[in-house]
Amino acid sequence: MTIENFKPFVGQHCETTATGTLLRQLGIDLSEAMLFGLGEGLGYIFWNMKTMDFPFIGGRIKQDALTVNIARNLNLELIVKETSSSQKAWDNVKELTDNGQVVGLKLDCYYLEYFSRPFHFAGHYVALYGYDNNYAFVVDTKQQGGMVKTSLKNLALARAEKGPMSSKNLYYTLHKTDNKFDLKKVIVTAVRNNAKEYLNPPIANIGYKGILKTSSEIVKWFRQSKDIENEFKTSAMLMEKGGTGGALFRNLYRDFLKESFDLLKLDKFKSAYEAFVETAKLWNSVSELFEKVSQTKDFKYIQQASDILKTISEKEKKTMEILATI
Repeated sequence: MTIENFKPFVGQHCETTATGTLLRQLGIDLSEAMLFGLGEGLGYIFWNMKTMDFPFIGGRIKQDALTVNIARNLNLELIVKETSSSQKAWDNVKELTDNGQVVGLKLDCYYLEYFSRPFHFAGHYVALYGYDNNYAFVVDTKQQGGMVKTSLKNLALARAEKGPMSSKNLYYTLHKTDNKFDLKKVIVTAVRNNAKEYLNPPIANIGYKGILKTSSEIVKWFRQSKDIENEFKTSAMLMEKGGTGGALFRNLYRDFLKESFDLLKLDKFKSAYEAFVETAKLWNSVSELFEKVSQTKDFKYIQQASDILKTISEKEKKTMEILATI
């Protein structure tokens, strides 16, 4: 059973891809960059716990908040549900799909067979659009194949996995309301909200302060690492393709600012866009240096990455200060 007249969203980031697919079913078709911007998505976190194999470097706001912000800014109704029962979780999603509703799922991508290099990350999102007796048909990012399938058994394992960033079989749907949205007004609101949130982190490992902290923490990470080759290679891959460290997310925010300038013709958008062109390249450099660290185990590349992170922290702070006054 698959939903008819289904139009998948093609994206690079999992949550914007999943949510973008749900939005298309409502007749709302915006670019991935616009969705990321309207979701007030730009952020940063450096997270290190004893239970984790290596530190998590995140370049966006916390899990689940992106879709919450998109729904609020577009005046949509977002219904999010969780259950500790895997059977109930599947029955509920199956019923929605049977009724023609595309459903967003949050899960651990480790169990998805179409991932060529499995790793545990319980903050991954897909959109479910069909199933048969053996498989679930989902939309994932472009780099993971777009419209793909995974076994029902593995989907259940992925949805129920515990650990950092996990939820209890979380699923969500989006619905239109009687309230319309004015894209130009929404853009200004979203940018202002995002900038203020970024500039006022509650703890020192978030926002521009978190980037600065990372500049010293990666030195400790390198010296204490049990598997330099795999840890820094995986982190570099996530930064570029998963967006976690910032490279992909800075590219998305850069493009969002360009679209915003084209629509609103505000000079501050143009200045911020130009700044993020530079910042995105610096994040690319950091991920490239992480790749070199994994290949050579040479500390000099960590030192170079540390210096670049200090520059990024200052640049992003100044840019977001501009956007906070838009």
